[in-house]
Amino acid sequence: MTMFGEHLRSFREQAGLTQQQLADRIFKSRTAISKMENDEQEIGITTFKEWAIITNCEIQAMTVLFGTEIFAQATQVLSLVPAFIRFSFFI
Repeated sequence: MTMFGEHLRSFREQAGLTQQQLADRIFKSRTAISKMENDEQEIGITTFKEWAIITNCEIQAMTVLFGTEIFAQATQVLSLVPAFIRFSFFI
């Protein structure tokens, strides 16, 4: 079982939500939220996505799922976009 519980709890706490408030928003029981945060129950990808959106932790969730290297690569590519736009005006 993948250990996401610590991250899930951190996301929820950063958003200032109780387990019950989060449970109500993603249509799960408070017990299910507790079990996921304690790594006693696996979390599905859809629930993980909803959790990240509701807690406004999408970037942190991507880092958890894909690691920091992919995030660094995406940041590097995005930093080139303004230069590409400027260059395309001269073509």
